Amino acid sequence: MWHVLSVQGVWPYLIAIFLNAFIDLGHKVVIQNTLFKSVEGGAQIALTTLLNALILLPFIVLFMPAGFAASAFARVRVLRAFGWLALGISLAITAAYYAGLFWLALTLTLLLAIQSTFYSAAKYALIKGLFGKQRLAEANGLVQAITIAAILGATLVFTALFEQQIGASVATPGQVLAVVAPLGWLLVAGSLLQVVALYRLSPDQPVQPAGRRQYKRTLSASSMRQSLHRVARQPVLRLCIIGLATFWSVGQVLLATFPAYAKGALGVESTLVLQGILAASGLGIALGSALASHFSKNRLETGLIPIGALGMALGLMCLPFITSAWVQALNFVFLGTMGGLFIVVLNALIQFHAEERELGYVLAVSNAFQHLTMLGFLIVTALMVMAGLDSRYLLVLIAAVALLGGAYTLVKLPQSLVRFVLSFLLTRHYRVSVQGLEHLPSRGGVLLLGNHISWIDWAMVQIACPRPVRFVMLKSVFDRWYLRGFLKALGCIPIERGENAEKALEAVAAQLNAGEVVCLFPEGAISRTGQLGAFRRGYQRACEKANPDVVIVPFYLRGLWGSQFSRSSERLKTLRQAPLHRAVVVAFGEALPKNTPADVLKRRIFDQATRSWHHALEHLDTLSDAWIKSVKRRPKESALIDTARRSLSARQALGESLMLARRLAPLSPQAPLGLLLPLSIDGVLTTMAALTANKTPVHLDPEAADVFKAVLARAHITTIVTSRAYIARLERRGVDVTALLADRQVVYLEELVPGRGERIKTALAIRCLPAWVLIGLYSRARRPGATAAIVFTGDTPERLKGVKLSHRNLMANVKQLSDALNTEHGDAIMASLSPFNAYGLTATQLLPLIEGLPLVCHEEPNDSVGVARALARYRVSVLCTNASFLRRLTQSDDVHPLMLESLRVVVAGGEPVDGELRDAFERKFRKLILEGYGVTEAAPVATVNLPDALDVNYLQVQRGARMGSVGMPLPGTSIKIVDVDNFQERPTDAVGRILISGPQVMQGYLNDEASTAKALKEIDGDIWLVTDDDGYLDADGFLTLVSSATSR
Repeated sequence: MWHVLSVQGVWPYLIAIFLNAFIDLGHKVVIQNTLFKSVEGGAQIALTTLLNALILLPFIVLFMPAGFAASAFARVRVLRAFGWLALGISLAITAAYYAGLFWLALTLTLLLAIQSTFYSAAKYALIKGLFGKQRLAEANGLVQAITIAAILGATLVFTALFEQQIGASVATPGQVLAVVAPLGWLLVAGSLLQVVALYRLSPDQPVQPAGRRQYKRTLSASSMRQSLHRVARQPVLRLCIIGLATFWSVGQVLLATFPAYAKGALGVESTLVLQGILAASGLGIALGSALASHFSKNRLETGLIPIGALGMALGLMCLPFITSAWVQALNFVFLGTMGGLFIVVLNALIQFHAEERELGYVLAVSNAFQHLTMLGFLIVTALMVMAGLDSRYLLVLIAAVALLGGAYTLVKLPQSLVRFVLSFLLTRHYRVSVQGLEHLPSRGGVLLLGNHISWIDWAMVQIACPRPVRFVMLKSVFDRWYLRGFLKALGCIPIERGENAEKALEAVAAQLNAGEVVCLFPEGAISRTGQLGAFRRGYQRACEKANPDVVIVPFYLRGLWGSQFSRSSERLKTLRQAPLHRAVVVAFGEALPKNTPADVLKRRIFDQATRSWHHALEHLDTLSDAWIKSVKRRPKESALIDTARRSLSARQALGESLMLARRLAPLSPQAPLGLLLPLSIDGVLTTMAALTANKTPVHLDPEAADVFKAVLARAHITTIVTSRAYIARLERRGVDVTALLADRQVVYLEELVPGRGERIKTALAIRCLPAWVLIGLYSRARRPGATAAIVFTGDTPERLKGVKLSHRNLMANVKQLSDALNTEHGDAIMASLSPFNAYGLTATQLLPLIEGLPLVCHEEPNDSVGVARALARYRVSVLCTNASFLRRLTQSDDVHPLMLESLRVVVAGGEPVDGELRDAFERKFRKLILEGYGVTEAAPVATVNLPDALDVNYLQVQRGARMGSVGMPLPGTSIKIVDVDNFQERPTDAVGRILISGPQVMQGYLNDEASTAKALKEIDGDIWLVTDDDGYLDADGFLTLVSSATSR
């Protein structure tokens, strides 16, 4: 809801529609109360019916001019013009009140209704442009709630003031109006404020140009018939308009007959009590509208339609049997709530399915039909009253009408009810949000194609899509006796592998040609790696049989990998368990031609993956917050181990880090904090302590003195944290540490040792306090978008660039890597890369800590024998390293193949892996090197090869790796190959410059706006990182490098 309220111009718009409804209802309440006080029995019902008829007639007679105005002119200008008209009418009404001219005041109701006719069409036509297609239901719910609030406010305010002004001596309607005449100034004040609010709205652009000839053509009889035919031939629009007409007609009859029923059956004499009961329905509509807006967040929840229709029928059936005014008021609240659920979604569906150029006409036709139906119901009501039919029987009659309407809705929209049931069941554990709803055509044949990640993908797509969806599924699943009836009712299309598939594809084409939405998962099976598998070409054969106007809409499902319904590892399912709701994103892409080949389709789905991850990670934790939460979930598990035989549990590691963070907090308040530490437990803890203290760490490499000094100068580092033991070791290796640290404040870890009391207090806090309290007490890093670390690239001072990586960048890459590696129980990761390298920082430090995996450290990352011993001793299963280190392992005679036996995954990045090394490593260790690709600016991993996965049921292999390539993009990452001269996308297998997009792409370069502008390029609304590397994508989406920049 808050996203809707933050839309530019929303507040003036809401204030204006509130005031317009307040004015309209205020005058109606005055007239209706006047009749209640001065007229009795059948005459009261007849005059009340006349009052309602005067309000309804303009909507029927003037629907075409109103539609023309809402389409041919800027809608804001139309609202302003008729806002001024409302001010003039309000002044005339006030004069009629003072003169006691009842019939004139009643006639001016007609002018006020004419004003509302044009105002209403423009008001609703503006919603789509103001709020966007994706938030139609939320916006309509808000508008409906505001309108009802105005109706309630007008009812209560004008009735209370009416009762205060009225005396016992008045007898005629004119005398009553003369007594309550000061109420007219309230109408004038509201009209004036409405005009002021409308001038705070920025004018929009007219959909169609206005002209005298077009105006005449619009008002012609043939044009009216065409407009009516255009609406009538669209089933969704037709059903929505009929539903709205039924609701408001029943409401009109209820408003016309209930006062007499309340007076006779309930003994109600006070207008305040009567209007209070009627106002209860308005309160219910506001509540129902708010509920509909909540249930339809980022989507259209059509399942509310049958629920609302049946609920209204139930409430109306109970109404004649209730004798208590208080219980009747509660029943009216229930009726209104069900009605709110009903009408909000119907209004949103009309706006969704109507094209922008015809929206004004469609809304005008809808208004006209609704008001014509209401007028018809009122005429029938008047005739029945004249025939002497008791008001109690009239209420029973409208209950029967509502019951028939609810049954009709249920028959016509069975999928909507199923959709609501699915939504109700699934959204208790899954919070579904929708992106790109504006890309989904509101009519015509649409083939939805996207990734298949879990057993409930179909349910998520149906919840996200406002149109009924027919799913293509395996016949073996469709034919199961306990599913067949349900799936058949949903219109699912069974398909078989082999020769019989053609019949199913013909059925798909037939449904598409009939204008239906069909969903098909081109992978043909649920993913076993979390990545997109190879696409089958069946959808292309179905498209060949389809009409030319059929389109493909790509989509991507994010958030279900790691759920209980996916085929991820049990460990990942444990890691991805959400405390309340799992966030799921359904992202729809722009419509594609039906002849789109599989390779292009796959790239567009990757693009949607990037957008869905951006959306899902908006509220991601900072690195320190995520680590605290991870520790609280697994406090006793092993977290840090080093080859010096020191180990810490997660709880112990967090305690050491939090105490150190308190000491680092005062250091270097403005500039980044330099870290000169080995690849050890102390180094890892200091990194996390700096992040917790809201410092921006810069890991320093002491091997090249000129680069070291250039980094200090470029980052304005004044304070360096190190240890005396590490300094001594560097000096023994011949490094001139004194020169490196000159003119800098040096802080030694040995001087930051906490006392016993602090250790006990911190340990108790970690053991006893919940994660959110620990975060509030210790973590100073509050903004995920803030810079978390600066990593320098370049091997000379001239080529040096500081890459700013935010908490969100690093957290995104951690989550992407964890999803791709499909971490398992018993996994442990080797810290084999120094943290001044982005690959080492993310993959071999942050990943294991935040995902709760043991991290094994060895202070000398180039010591192949020492690392091999650690791999064997601690049964390490994941090794992320580079080709140089793998070559040393392969060439060392002291490294026995059994030392690497525990390795499940060996990932190489940072430099190319040649075929000779790959073959030699596989011969010696019987392990496959899975090559990946990344750049520091992408935090750093962008693509990776994965182990192949076997579907044991169908004995099909999902390819995760392709030798010679650097793999497929990580989840949430997209790769584009372009011509570097014009940035036009290159075709499959064509070499070009590699561009990377994803939530892990850097913030920019430190103090280098020119290089940042060159590296980050916006294409079609997405930010792409322009690398210095060339390569190509094959038909299955694997990236192959052709040339790689040496600076990477």
